[in-house]
Amino acid sequence: MTPLQRENFRRLLTPRHIAFVGGRDAMTAIREARRRGFQNETWAVNPRRKEMEGIPCVQSVIDLPDAPDAVYLAIPTAGAIDTLRTLSSMGSGGAVCFSAGFKETGDRDAEAALIEAAGDMAVVGPNCYGLINYVGNSALWSFEHGGWSPGYGAAIVTQSGMFSSDIAMSQRSLPMAYMVSAGNQAVLGLEDFLEFFGDDAAVRAIGLHIEGLRDIAKFERAALKALERNIPVVALKTGSSRVGAALTVSHTGSLSGSSELYQALFDRTGVISVTNPSQFLETLKFLCTTAPPSGPRVAGFTCSGGGATMLADHGEKIGLVFPEISPDDTAEVAALLPSIATVSNPLDYTTPIWGQPEHTYPVFSRSMQAMNADLAVLVQDYPAEGIDASKAYYRQDADAFARSAAEEGLPAAICATIPENLDEETRRLLIAKGIAPMQGIHETLNAFLDAANWSAVRTRTTKHPPEPVLPGRTGADLYMVSEDMGKDWLKAAGCSVPEGTTVSSEEAASAAKDLGYPVALKMASNRIAHKTEAGAVVLNIRNEDELIAAVARMVKAIGEFDPSVVIDRFLIEAMAPDPPAELIVTFRSDPQFGVVLTIGSGGVLVELLGDTVTLLLPCRADDIARALTSLRVAPLLQEHRGRPRVDIDLLASRIHDLSRAYLDQRDSLAEVEINPLFVYPNDMIAVDVLMHKFVGT
Repeated sequence: MTPLQRENFRRLLTPRHIAFVGGRDAMTAIREARRRGFQNETWAVNPRRKEMEGIPCVQSVIDLPDAPDAVYLAIPTAGAIDTLRTLSSMGSGGAVCFSAGFKETGDRDAEAALIEAAGDMAVVGPNCYGLINYVGNSALWSFEHGGWSPGYGAAIVTQSGMFSSDIAMSQRSLPMAYMVSAGNQAVLGLEDFLEFFGDDAAVRAIGLHIEGLRDIAKFERAALKALERNIPVVALKTGSSRVGAALTVSHTGSLSGSSELYQALFDRTGVISVTNPSQFLETLKFLCTTAPPSGPRVAGFTCSGGGATMLADHGEKIGLVFPEISPDDTAEVAALLPSIATVSNPLDYTTPIWGQPEHTYPVFSRSMQAMNADLAVLVQDYPAEGIDASKAYYRQDADAFARSAAEEGLPAAICATIPENLDEETRRLLIAKGIAPMQGIHETLNAFLDAANWSAVRTRTTKHPPEPVLPGRTGADLYMVSEDMGKDWLKAAGCSVPEGTTVSSEEAASAAKDLGYPVALKMASNRIAHKTEAGAVVLNIRNEDELIAAVARMVKAIGEFDPSVVIDRFLIEAMAPDPPAELIVTFRSDPQFGVVLTIGSGGVLVELLGDTVTLLLPCRADDIARALTSLRVAPLLQEHRGRPRVDIDLLASRIHDLSRAYLDQRDSLAEVEINPLFVYPNDMIAVDVLMHKFVGT
């Protein structure tokens, strides 16, 4: 977004005047602007109508009394392009282009013409639902819409028009600031909206529905800016995109596809990634209503043993902590409770004191002090309309809980077990008190964990901002180098490899004798990617007779597999000792996301477990250490059944050194895949490596 486009987007978002261009769709947009409460000037443009919704029509935009700040454009493709060109020459601010028939239908020429015609205008779309300003009460929107704002809230940008409408109609009381249906993103893209809304004082969180990104580096800058400004970003990523690299013979493509790369980007920038629409809305609601917690320690309250169990079960499963109450504090809390109550966290304070704030307030207050938590939650399912005589009791407990949380300085939420058991009036009352009205136990606890993790990422990133992602190389053919050449590169980069030598079949016995048995035998061909499948590797050869027989079997097996790859060149290596754990470590160049590191369970577990973490480079050694400890294989790196403990910080540092070596040669190296990487307490050995280089390097 250029400075002029930024100013024009501000005009589009907070217009002094809106011009509606079109027919029936423009009339709907006029009604929606009125629904939103827009009270500034409105103009109508239609050469075949005298008026639209009571607004006199002019024949053309050139006949308007002034260059409009905002335009709603809903006319056929060719007319839309011509109209935008005229508006741009007039000095108009921006437009929502509802018109379709551009890139989404395959007509890229029409979209290119629209971009050219727009000039410096801020254009949303084409093929989009539009734009709603909930704070400033303006709308350029194509259908009936809902949504509510207390004067602040979420800025939501979606790449699906229908999903944006669904959000606007949701019964969640999500505080809203802005809604953008991005459409084709011909002029302004999701990255531009993220950057803009990160500067808006009314925005407490940003929600993104992402089908794909156009500019990873630009997204990274905008997301890190939001993180710096203490504005959480929540992303619902749907669909998949082409991995983009030509690495079809290695494991890398399957282990680090588009979803893993997006997650790596989100992890790097503190973006909270969710997997379904309900979680998207509930997480945004929590973040817009109360401050993110500083950690994952939860003080839980219910008036039901069942509710307490539900909190504890899911919280423990996802990694939240319900701190235990000390014996001294237990005695004090017990004195405030009925005799039938058991002091615990989560705490069932029981029905004898339900709805009696003179009793529940001291329980909430003293318990929160005793639990030493980072946030608090009270489970309440409110009665339905018409059978709600007891509603006052729920409200009284809610008030006591809110008061206690405020006094203790804890972010807090009231959560309905069943999502619909929290009525709109109660939701808005809670929001006014700074209490998040959450709908669904799992969604609530997931939002807690994500918010706590966001705080941790923000703390780390504030201290050590990441270096910008580096672009990947595109449009180049690849070729594979032999394993011995790959290991030469690893040795030069400081990574240990088995002692070995490359020889002919006649020289094999002498070389093995010099190394000392047992040895491994591999055909050193640069045309065999997976040696096991081709019969090109034999391990644990114990003597010369076994070696001679292994060479003969290998030549025969590979000849049957593919005679064109048989060569008289063999890599003979000393067998490495059994390690505590085996990893796979890969580096590759992705044309969209840049330089990528993937770490996971290696050896025979690669495809069986799919246990990997992907990082975008450059990164820090402590980022790699966190990735290692997040793997399912991580317990093998600890002391385990007599196995020694691996120095994870040292291992991360060694892998980080490799990443720097790869970055230094990323213009020539397409991929380095080490599998397995034998991991020892204070060392690592690359037992096998698959390397691709770019043709011409």
